[in-house]
Amino acid sequence: MSGPIAIAVSGGVDSLVSAYLLKKQQSDVFGIHFLTGYEKPAEAGSAGIKALGRQLDIPVVVVDLKVQFKALVVDYFTAAYRNGETPNPCLVCNPAIKFGALLDEARQLGASRLATGHYARVEGGQGTRYRLRRGVDETKDQSYFLSRLTQDQLMCACFPLGTLTKVKVKALAAAKGLQPVTQQESQDVCFIRDARYADFLVRTTGACPQPGDIVDTAGHRVGTHNGLHQYTVGQRRGINCPASQAYYVVRIDTRRNRLVVGFKEELTVDSCRVLDINWIAGVPDGPMQADTRIRYRHEAVPATVSPVGLDCAVVRFDQPQAAVTPGQGAVFYRGDEVIGGGWIVS
Repeated sequence: MSGPIAIAVSGGVDSLVSAYLLKKQQSDVFGIHFLTGYEKPAEAGSAGIKALGRQLDIPVVVVDLKVQFKALVVDYFTAAYRNGETPNPCLVCNPAIKFGALLDEARQLGASRLATGHYARVEGGQGTRYRLRRGVDETKDQSYFLSRLTQDQLMCACFPLGTLTKVKVKALAAAKGLQPVTQQESQDVCFIRDARYADFLVRTTGACPQPGDIVDTAGHRVGTHNGLHQYTVGQRRGINCPASQAYYVVRIDTRRNRLVVGFKEELTVDSCRVLDINWIAGVPDGPMQADTRIRYRHEAVPATVSPVGLDCAVVRFDQPQAAVTPGQGAVFYRGDEVIGGGWIVS
């Protein structure tokens, strides 16, 4: 695929080193930085970002994606909480914003591909499906967050850090005198900086939290909550109901405005349903074995994945799993390859 490569620069060391590596491979590279509308005042200007371009001798373009980011990521985030789910905004941002709206902007500027600082690998093409693989750094692998990229998006994706470790990236930056604008690591919810999730939701939506009952799994009332938006499945803190053991959130019942709690052993389930699956490796023709991650900080576990139609599946874990949370992503792996990923439903 010919043409310039655009590198999404955020100001951090990962995108800076990615740009450096691309510049070494070919001269036709430019940086592109997008505004979300949720930057701190010191980050909203373009001076710091364009200073990165001067370090690397590449132009950097700043594009305004505030409207798209609010509509596609932030509104999704608040709606999920209102529905009693626990959202994962990175799973939405990567296909909708970075390899959606931002890729469109890069193409209008002449780019053929878009590179990012993700720790993941993409292989294939030339008549075969593109494959998404884990990054070699197991502690930084971000293939989970990229599991909803389509074949067309993977065709345009470039991940220069996929074969590197974070330690090597930092060492390379130091050796080459590369100075990131920010030392802060990227985070799952980049648009919430100085507030609790619950406070952000109230401020953003204007909703008035409604108190309701806390009940155990048998339906007995054990306390009162001050708003379901403050809780997620598996949560222990903030329940404040005395019992013989610590309570955990088992389920969020938005219809009856009830928080369902139970003891730790009541958190585990042996199966779940997954909807709206993006099958990167193609729709399976029947049940298959796959290692399944049910959240980013979760070790993928063996499971039987049984497709139901083209984009749904029932997942049965070999061993029961705790805190299988509606709204989170379930991502399926075969070895280091991402087969596909979808949304966990209750």
